Amino acid sequence: MEGAFRLAMSGSPGVGKSTVSSLLEGFGYRIETVESLAEDFGCIEEVDPRDGARPIDVDKLQKKLEVAWEENPKIQTVIDGHLSHLLDVDCVVILRCRPNDLRERLAGRSYPSQKIDENVDWEILGGPWAEVEVGKPIIEFDTSSEKSESIVAAILQWVSDDFKPRSPRNPIDWVGKGEV
Repeated sequence: MEGAFRLAMSGSPGVGKSTVSSLLEGFGYRIETVESLAEDFGCIEEVDPRDGARPIDVDKLQKKLEVAWEENPKIQTVIDGHLSHLLDVDCVVILRCRPNDLRERLAGRSYPSQKIDENVDWEILGGPWAEVEVGKPIIEFDTSSEKSESIVAAILQWVSDDFKPRSPRNPIDWVGKGEV
């Protein structure tokens, strides 16, 4: 991939997207969040009292970004957020976490039990995998067993190696590992 690019940092809430993104910032990457982009382009709603989330109209946001992102970014840019893989990015990093570890992390953030269950189910199913555009370079990491610094080193290596491999050789399968 020539020049600067946009990298989606995706995964379930609580897997470490913002932590890994902030470490990449130390290597000269610019960080944007899906939420801030949605706010900038008027594609986010008020807080939903049922779950405390601010719904984002991803289709509307993508349409607005088509114009804003006509040109490549000036520097490598990370789009941090669990919906980032749905945007027109150049490559995707998916962070994963063992379901029981994720449940503990979300409980530690005082998520309501229904929201915890929904996010753990999404993690078990490998949520982003079903939604990533075919052919886009993609890599994944298990944040329950790898330190953020080693994940950043692996991402930097993957980028410098022209995003090879283009997809993980052994995608994480929590069901197959008996982690559910």
